[in-house]
Amino acid sequence: VQLVESGGGLVQPGGSLRLSCAASGFTFSNYYIHWVRQAPGKGLEWVSCINSNNGNTAYAQFVKGRFTVSRDNAKNTYLQMNSLRTEDTALYYCAREIDTGLFDYWGQGTQATVSS
Repeated sequence: VQLVESGGGLVQPGGSLRLSCAASGFTFSNYYIHWVRQAPGKGLEWVSCINSNNGNTAYAQFVKGRFTVSRDNAKNTYLQMNSLRTEDTALYYCAREIDTGLFDYWGQGTQATVSS
């Protein structure tokens, strides 16, 4: 099982980034994939998730209307982040959920920095 994030970078406030999570080694459609972030000096913070089978999604309140999670048929999950704020600066991880609230595999993370 492997999850590999990409797409992070430096962007100005109000800008956009699109993060990707490439999954391999498991039946993608059987799992929820989550996005979790960690800001400098802070703990893990749940951002969003998607049911890889039916595409159902959920979002943390602080990203609703700004972030959009999606997936494709090639085992990729995406997090489109618009109207970025400085407080969105964090290391973003994708993770596979094996049971409610329990994640068994994580990617290495991709850094998103929002700064002027």
